[in-house]
Formats: sequence, structure tokens, C-alpha cells
Amino acid sequence: MFETVQTRTGAASGPGAREDAHPAAVPVAGDPAAVSPADARSLSAALLERLAELEEGTPEYAYVRNTLVELNLSLVRFAALRFGNRAEPMEDIVQVGTVGLIKAINRFDVSRGVEFASFALPTIVGEIKRYFRDSSWSVRVPRRLQELRIELAKAMDVLEQELGHRPTTPELSDYLHVSEAEVIEGELASNGYSAQSLDTAAGDEEETGNGVARRLGAEDPAYDLVENLTALRPLIASLDERDRLILSLRFCEELTQSEIGERLGVSQMHVSRLLHRILATLREALTDEAV
Repeated sequence: MFETVQTRTGAASGPGAREDAHPAAVPVAGDPAAVSPADARSLSAALLERLAELEEGTPEYAYVRNTLVELNLSLVRFAALRFGNRAEPMEDIVQVGTVGLIKAINRFDVSRGVEFASFALPTIVGEIKRYFRDSSWSVRVPRRLQELRIELAKAMDVLEQELGHRPTTPELSDYLHVSEAEVIEGELASNGYSAQSLDTAAGDEEETGNGVARRLGAEDPAYDLVENLTALRPLIASLDERDRLILSLRFCEELTQSEIGERLGVSQMHVSRLLHRILATLREALTDEAV
């Protein structure tokens, strides 16, 4: 499966000594992109150990690092798919993720005994998130919410690596020392990052040519929530913990009702009824405040 190439680990130290007196074998694959995932993991481990022994800036170092990048591009593509609903071209997202992969290779410490993929994936995702976080806002959002969204993005990066899972609203609230309502408000504000053309194909309707504009006639209760973020904050804070969680899962994490049901251990119909009740409660409270 693998070939080996010789790299020099030391220079000549005396008269007549050969320059390549201490060669070290580096396993390589003919085409890194064609290597199976299992082989890529084992080969990456060997190359990372070799990289730690090489001097940065040498041709051998560059060769080994470039091979590691090619072997692990599948990690970048996997991470990029998480952001497939963004307006940015997938090619650009993969390019940004590759920068994260290179950073992961540079920072990886083989002595810690951690699998490279487990270390690299959060770094790649974090690099992509920073790219979107630093992008300009497509619609006008209050500066307070822009700053809160940035703090949330940073907290997500840190907690996801520490906890090993996507942090929940309560975990973000504890970490940032803000209320859960403010966390939800900040996550909802992320909708202002990217605008979409009204001619863009909606969902699986790409072949029919039906754009987003064709589907704007349907009322969505979430619109009222987004338009009243400031007024909703104290109202959301008054909800019980489960209701706040449901709102966060639906409008921040954008889970479907079925996915929320699986998370909570209830049926999709029950989630639908709960959402209807929660939104009705918030709408009624907003109406009372306006009177």
C-alpha cells in the first residue's frame, strides 16, 4: 500500500562522512486522495511523528506537511458541509477550512497521545466560524447584538472543544455570564449575517426554477419573533427551562420538529403543540405590552 522515501536527518560531521549517513524512511502514498480513511489515519500518525523530528523550513518538512494536508482534506470537506446552507460558495469554505487544517498540523503535539482527527476537526470548524464571524452583516443589526454574536461564536469554539459537543443554551449562558434569553437573542441575530437572492432556488426546487420569492406568501411565526427581539428578551426569560430549550433548538439551532422530538423524547406532533403554545404565549404577552 505504501512506499517509502529517504530523508536526511543529519549533515556530515567529519572528513569523508556521507551527507545522508542517517537516512529516515517516510511512508508515502502514491495518491494521498485515494488512500482509505483507515490508512490515512495510520499514515498521518507516522507522518506527524516524522514532522516533529524535522526542521521547519526544510524541503523535507514542507513535503511531509503538504502530504499531511492532502491526506486530511476529507476532514475539511466534512467540516465544510456543516456550513452548506450559507450563501458562500462551498469552494471558498473548503479553502478557509484548509487554512484551519494547516494550523492544526502546525500546532499538533504528538506527545499528548491524542488522535489527530479529534484535534484537527474543532480547529478547522473554528477557522470557518471565524471567517463567517468576521464577514459583514447583510442587514442592519444593533451593535450590541453584533458584539454578543461574536462573543457567542468564540464561546462556541471554546466549549465545543472542552465539552466534546455543541454547547447548549444554559452552558453558553453560564460561560458568558448572561441570561439564557440573551443567548437566544444573540443566536437569532445571526440571521443578519447573509442575505439570499429572491431568485435562489428554495430547498429541493432547484430543477423547477422556483425561487425563494415564490414561497414568501406563507406566514411564519418566527418572523414576529425576530422583529421583536428586544421586547421578547424579558418574555423569553420568564418561560420555563424546557420552553426556552425548545425555542433555542427550533430558531437558533434550526432543528426540525422531528429532530426536537428525538432530542426531548416526545413525538413530532407534541413538539408542534408545544411550539404553538409557546409562540401564542409570547405573542399574547407582546400584545398586552403594546396596549
